[in-house]
Amino acid sequence: MAHAQPWTPHQPPPSCCSPPTPRTRSLAQSPPRRPNVPPESPTLGLSHLQFEATLHAGRTSPNPNDFALVAMLGLLGLRIFEACGADIADLGEEHGHRVLKVRGKGGKVVLTPLPPAVQRAIEAAVAGRTEGPDLRTRRGTRMDRHCATRRLKRLAVQAHITLPRMHPHMLRHTFVTTMLDAGVDLRDVQIAARHADPRTTMRYDRARKNLDRHPNYILAAYMASGT
Repeated sequence: MAHAQPWTPHQPPPSCCSPPTPRTRSLAQSPPRRPNVPPESPTLGLSHLQFEATLHAGRTSPNPNDFALVAMLGLLGLRIFEACGADIADLGEEHGHRVLKVRGKGGKVVLTPLPPAVQRAIEAAVAGRTEGPDLRTRRGTRMDRHCATRRLKRLAVQAHITLPRMHPHMLRHTFVTTMLDAGVDLRDVQIAARHADPRTTMRYDRARKNLDRHPNYILAAYMASGT
């Protein structure tokens, strides 16, 4: 039986210890690529008047879950699985604010403050219950995305809104665009929408090419006394 010969410095190193080639060095040193983000969001949101009409239709609906659904999607910016997955036990108070514990993408948990109108809408949907989901179907079961889509389509008809299709993500889209239209800082909108990449938030800014909002004017006004 042949014995393995020990390696000596005069012999070439084994293949497993071969020095890296220029290509492997460049791959190891290259920074990770950021995902490609399209410049425009493919989702269509509601206009300001359409959003107001949808809120009114939800508020006047005999089913309190309708207004709670519209408020959670359009005024809190929740994703549909976050809204449907919210439970009564997730409602609480933090530093004097009524909050909702939201379980988002990747299992991340955040506390979202509830404006008074949203708080009242959720309380009406909860209707004195102490446990279970915040949003329910007519049968009393947890609302899912399919039921939510049907409810939103009915509200769109009642609000006389004509759209090719109505789905829950349109209200989250509207949440972002309405904030940007109202002049909320892009970074604050990104935090509220929980976008990991600011480019995702920028895709929703319908007025980002409007020169009236160009920061040059803000800087000039701030430095007016020196110019």
